[in-house]
Amino acid sequence: MKSLLDKSVSRKREQKTSLFLREISSIIQSLVPDEPALLKVFITKVELAKNYSTCYVYFSTYTDKSDFGEALEILKLYRPSLRKALGQAISGRYVPDLRFVYDEDKEKERKIMNLLDKVAERESGQAPIDETEED
Repeated sequence: MKSLLDKSVSRKREQKTSLFLREISSIIQSLVPDEPALLKVFITKVELAKNYSTCYVYFSTYTDKSDFGEALEILKLYRPSLRKALGQAISGRYVPDLRFVYDEDKEKERKIMNLLDKVAERESGQAPIDETEED
């Protein structure tokens, strides 16, 4: 019986997380006309604290981490209005505190993909890999 309850709780958590991701993405997209710097970042995932008091919103960039720093300052300014809009979009007793985090995993993924591309180029004979090059 307990495993059925655990599955139900897990499913509800996943649904709520998905809903938060969708709504936060939509709200941030509505800010883009006023804040073009937000075009340089995108949400990769959302995690809710176990007690639902905090929502961690993970971002990555299309270029490098410096773009996230610029967007982070804007997001911090809009945090109260983001929470208010989120509260209006999602029915619930409490709207969690929003925390914006840079997603290091996407950066690592980008570096790995670059290395794999270089290996593929080397294997196909297009270009040698520079052994001294650091990423």
